[in-house]
Amino acid sequence: MKLHVLVDNNTLIDRYFLAEPGVSYYIEDGDKRILFDAGYSDVFIQNAQKMKIDLLNLDYVVLSHGHIDHSWGLMPLIQLHLEAIIEQHARKRPVFIAHPEALLHKSIDDEVIGSLVSESQLKKHFNLELSKAPVWLSENLVFLGEIERKNTFEGNVQIGSVESDTEVYPDYVNDDSALAYKTDAGIVVITGCSHAGICNIIEQAKRVCNDTRILDVIGGFHLLNPSEEVLEKTTDYLTGAGVKRLHACHCTDLNSKIALAKVAPLVEVGSGLVIEYT
Repeated sequence: MKLHVLVDNNTLIDRYFLAEPGVSYYIEDGDKRILFDAGYSDVFIQNAQKMKIDLLNLDYVVLSHGHIDHSWGLMPLIQLHLEAIIEQHARKRPVFIAHPEALLHKSIDDEVIGSLVSESQLKKHFNLELSKAPVWLSENLVFLGEIERKNTFEGNVQIGSVESDTEVYPDYVNDDSALAYKTDAGIVVITGCSHAGICNIIEQAKRVCNDTRILDVIGGFHLLNPSEEVLEKTTDYLTGAGVKRLHACHCTDLNSKIALAKVAPLVEVGSGLVIEYT
């Protein structure tokens, strides 16, 4: 598997890509092409063009959850595909994978913090597969579905409200999910924001992949000014899990990265980074 960081909060020195507070990864696994999250704007498209990545040739578009820094790039992606149709350029109609709540209206004090693209709009452009259950995208790459939240110290923060066709209720970001990739050396966990809890996500990856070895974790850990208890229990868990390497980025603050660097080698992440796993 080859993973390209199309968007992160940071850039890498002497690599001339754009960054924004968001996440977008392009993944190649065999003959499968996957876009995981779309960031906040069209920055991921601009970076993909610089990296000579064809976003018209996607098998899957996967959304980790519906927040603006992961979903607002969906509109520019739709525009890219629509213009390709108009100009009669070759393109695939990808399958869109997400939790059923990912496209619902999310807000804080009436301010929209969720997707601007509705389920009905997205159906016009992509083939939708909204699932709480895990979905295998290739022989070794899986969308983890709704994350089981067993830990009491994480995954329990309300962020505004979510509105369905019938009700408005507190949003604990139940739609937050991740990807996992099986290698000969263990599992690679690929996250968006980890609202469900990074430890809960890793446990789900272990269950779904039937492997307890964690080779790497890349993505947001949702450790933004965490309490001492949360940070200590997270690092204790990761130490006990024997994680071999960490690519903590996006919603992971400096103090948390310093603590994580004591657990396992911590590798810098930025737009333009390419990682290969076998």
